[in-house]
Amino acid sequence: MFKDFKAFISKGNALGMAIGIVIGAAFTSIVNSLVNDIIMPPLGLLIGNVDFTNLFISLNGTHYDTLKAAQAAGAPTMNYGLFINNVISFLIIAFSVFLIIKVVTKYILLEPKKPVTKECPYCFSAIPEKASKCPQCTSDLNQNEESGLSV
Repeated sequence: MFKDFKAFISKGNALGMAIGIVIGAAFTSIVNSLVNDIIMPPLGLLIGNVDFTNLFISLNGTHYDTLKAAQAAGAPTMNYGLFINNVISFLIIAFSVFLIIKVVTKYILLEPKKPVTKECPYCFSAIPEKASKCPQCTSDLNQNEESGLSV
């Protein structure tokens, strides 16, 4: 079993997965800071100085000024403000991943390949791009270039 584990760890996929998880965790902390420290304060200000982290419902009926005070008292709470923060964090992460995949797909993975064939103007068959005669109809393709026809 140790031998199989060693073979699994030594493969590039396991190492790549581990690197992805570590970078994902670091990215998550950056996004959480973006949401909590940059986006939510102005948003809270726009809707009337609301601190989303202190939006909660005390399930025991007692009023607490802050979530921290309710948690210190051991009160059961429904923390919908933290839920709103997490939803916004998720949307930012999802949008960031979408943009990364879009860029990678457009510029790296799906780079258009130059065709290695061209079409014969006489018989319309696919022929090698450097061909000077069509192997299907034996037409002279260089004659087209001299007469102004494009191949």
